[in-house]
Amino acid sequence: MNNFIFQNPTRLIFGRGMISELPKQIPADCRLMITFGGGSVKKNGVYDQITKALEGRDYVEFWGIEPNPRIETLRKAIELGKKEGVNFLLAVGGGSVVDGTKLISAGLLYDGDPWELVLSGRNTNTVPLGAVLTLPATGSEMNSGAVISREETKEKFAFYSNYPRFSILDPTVTYSLPPFQIACGIADTFVHVMEQYMTTPGQSRIMDRWSEGILQTLIDIAPRIQENKEDYDLMCDFMLSATMGLNGFVALGVTQDWATHMIGHELTAIHGLTHGATLAIVHPGLMRTMIEQKEAKLAQYGQRVWGINEGSTRQRALKAIDRTEEFFRSLGLATRLEEANIPDETIYEIERRFNHRNVKFGEMQNITGTVAREILINCK
Repeated sequence: MNNFIFQNPTRLIFGRGMISELPKQIPADCRLMITFGGGSVKKNGVYDQITKALEGRDYVEFWGIEPNPRIETLRKAIELGKKEGVNFLLAVGGGSVVDGTKLISAGLLYDGDPWELVLSGRNTNTVPLGAVLTLPATGSEMNSGAVISREETKEKFAFYSNYPRFSILDPTVTYSLPPFQIACGIADTFVHVMEQYMTTPGQSRIMDRWSEGILQTLIDIAPRIQENKEDYDLMCDFMLSATMGLNGFVALGVTQDWATHMIGHELTAIHGLTHGATLAIVHPGLMRTMIEQKEAKLAQYGQRVWGINEGSTRQRALKAIDRTEEFFRSLGLATRLEEANIPDETIYEIERRFNHRNVKFGEMQNITGTVAREILINCK
């Protein structure tokens, strides 16, 4: 196990009706801006709960942060926030709204173009923010990361800032989510865990077991959620799995991969695919391409998560990959590039971008543009 320093400062406020806790979490004398997505919170009752909880408070609203939040939109939010003297932010929505608000929190204190902050990769000079989560997936409610897109150049990059001061998670607000969004959220959570788990064997028994527990939970609840997405306990497990999958707890002292995400981000940037949908396509192809490196961990995963006990190490590893792809398909997601109408030109464009940036991903820093091309060919 590697050395590590760990701190997660986000206060997690979880359960039915907990949006009513908002007044206790936001300073009464702050100048607040609330950020929203496209308006679903007005249909599912969340907006009414927010306005009731903050009745009598002074705040400004900003609407329109899209899935895969765009710098073009966030610039407008930053401009409004500066004009209004905002010094506290509340993100209400899914992970994209929380991601976008993290950049807003840094942009409010920055004099230049906020895209410069994205390109810098990290900025912790921010105004404080809280979150009310409506879509489990990204874990952004309890981590410091965000992913920001730039429409004009078809780019998408990770950006790191401060953690939310608090995040409120009420599983009942997820009942109205469309099945496709739930499927993408489950796939996103699953691959988040795999990026931290499917690396080097023998690093930490406790990290492995925590990761395997989340993976098993997702496999168990996915078909049940498809049957009844208004089961409170199921949605509690889904929501908490998404949070625990990317708040640092399963990453302590172990190597991480993240190549699936980096390739998936390019598919989103170029073609606009939903993030979780890109991961369901890329991850099985990555595991097949990197099987020599990941064989032992894949066999362990197959045995502990899928109950695959027969055959050689290689056979068990291959079966584990097949079961993973079948799981994504059971969610109703595509697992091949051709099913998402992704042409071969995109494969070579992603290779070109990675090589131009001279990036190397994966736990051994050996996934270059050339290897990314091989992975994508294995996704056809």
